[in-house]
Amino acid sequence: MARFDFSAADVVDVAAQGGGADALFHLGLMYCAGRDVEIDLVEAHKWFNLAAQRGNQDARAYRLEISREMTKKEIAAAQKSAREWLRRH
Repeated sequence: MARFDFSAADVVDVAAQGGGADALFHLGLMYCAGRDVEIDLVEAHKWFNLAAQRGNQDARAYRLEISREMTKKEIAAAQKSAREWLRRH
């Protein structure tokens, strides 16, 4: 079976093109766990938020979990970033 490796840029491109809940969720996981990118809870929250809006139930749970480790200012920044992403895509 073939193995495909995707970079963060590849996943962002796929998410931007289709905006599928699963692609957005995987971006959240990447930023939450620091897989191929630096750990960034603001970015993770943004992607989980977008995925949750598109129906991914796991994203809702992950968003809630990481929000417990974030300040209100960080959460507000993540929400603003998600709104900006939606306007562009």
